[in-house]
Amino acid sequence: MDCEALKKYSALHPKPAGLTLQYGTAGFRTKAEQLDHVMFRMGLLAVLRSKAVSSTIGIMVTASHNPEEDNGVKLVDPLGEMLHPSWEEYATQLANAEEQELQKIITEICQKAAVNQHEEASVFLGRDTRPSSEKLAQSVRDGVSVLGGRYHDYGLVTTPQLHYMVCCWNTHGQYGKATLEGYYEKLSKAFTELIKQSPTSGESQRHLKIDCANGIGALKLSEMEPYFPKEVLIHLYNDGTKEKLNHFCGADFVKVHQKPPRGLDMKPNERCCSFDGDADRIVYYYKDAAGRFHLMDGDKIATLISIFLKELLAKVGETLRMAVVQTAYANGSSTRYLEETVKVPVHCVKTGVKHLHHKAQEFDVGVYFEANGHGTVLFSKAAETKIRQLAKEEKDNEKREAAKVLENMIDLVNQ
Repeated sequence: MDCEALKKYSALHPKPAGLTLQYGTAGFRTKAEQLDHVMFRMGLLAVLRSKAVSSTIGIMVTASHNPEEDNGVKLVDPLGEMLHPSWEEYATQLANAEEQELQKIITEICQKAAVNQHEEASVFLGRDTRPSSEKLAQSVRDGVSVLGGRYHDYGLVTTPQLHYMVCCWNTHGQYGKATLEGYYEKLSKAFTELIKQSPTSGESQRHLKIDCANGIGALKLSEMEPYFPKEVLIHLYNDGTKEKLNHFCGADFVKVHQKPPRGLDMKPNERCCSFDGDADRIVYYYKDAAGRFHLMDGDKIATLISIFLKELLAKVGETLRMAVVQTAYANGSSTRYLEETVKVPVHCVKTGVKHLHHKAQEFDVGVYFEANGHGTVLFSKAAETKIRQLAKEEKDNEKREAAKVLENMIDLVNQ
C-alpha cells in the first residue's frame, strides 16, 4: 500500500464533517453531494474484497427508486450476489473514518479478513443515468487505482446487468458472456422459449407498455429490442428525455399510489409494467373494462410464479424442496393463499432483499418478491443440474417438455 498516494487521493475526496452513514440493505444512499468520499472509499474496499476472495468484485453507482438528487453505491460479490454481511461492517467503518484514521482502518480490515496484499484485484463498475453518477464513478475509479486495482468500467448499465457481468466473469463464461450482447442473447433466448408455452388467446402480436421511470431501463430496453421475438412489441414511456428520474413514475410510485405513472395512457386490458430507476424492480398492472386499476405487485407475482412452478415440478415428477420467502410487510392474504391453497411453505424474514435472498438459498427452489417488485426465483445448483439433465435426457415427452420450461426459467431468472 502506497501510504503517500492514499493520503494524497483521500484529501481530494474529503469526508464532510459530522456525516455518519450506514451500509444498509442496498449499500449507501443519501444526497449525491455528500457521497464523494464514500465512493472513493468503496473503491478501496472493492480492491480489498477482491484480494480477499481472489475474484472480481462489482460496484454499482445508483440510488434505485430514490429521487434524482440522491445517489448511492453498493458492492457485488463474486457470484453476482450482494456484499457478504461480514464486509458490511468494514464498509461502514471505512465510510465513517476520519482522514487520519483511514490507513489504520484499511490495515485492520486486511488483518481481520486475511487480505492477501500481493493478490491482484479486479473491479467491474457500472452506473445509472443520474446527473451525479459519472462524477461519483470517477471517485470510485480513484479509489480502485490508488490501491493498485484494475477496473473495467461498463458505463451506463442496469443493476441486474452489472450483477450478470460479475457472475459471468468469475465463472469463466459458464454462466454466460460478460458483455451486454451476451446478456441480451441469453435472456431473450430464454424468454422466447418460455412464451412459446403460454396461450396466445388468438393474438398475433403481444403488446407491452413499459414505464421506464426516466432511468437506465429505457436505454437498455432500446438496445435489447432487436433481440425480442417479432410477435412481442414493447412501447417505452418515461424514457428520460423529458422528465426527472422516478418523478411521478416508476415501480415504487405505482405501488405506493396504486395508480398508473404520469405519461402512460392506459386502455382497458392493456399489459403495462413499471421499472424503478436502475431497473431491478418491476410491477405489472392493467385496467379492467370498467376502468378499475389492478396492480400485480410483488406478492401477487410471487404467488403466480409459485403456482406455475408447482405445476411444472409436478409434471417433472422430481421431489424438490420449494418455498416462498416473505417479510412482515407482505400481504397476509397472499401468505394464507400460498400456504392453504397452493400448499407451498412460506417463511418470514427481516425486511431487506439480502435477508430474503439468503433464506431462499436454503431450498431447491426459492421464490421471493418484496411488494415493491424487487425479487426473483432461485434454483439450487443441484436442482439446476437435475432439471437440465431431464430436459436433455428424459424419455417421457411430458416430463421432458416441463423440464425444458424450467430450464428456460433458470436462464431467465438466475440474475
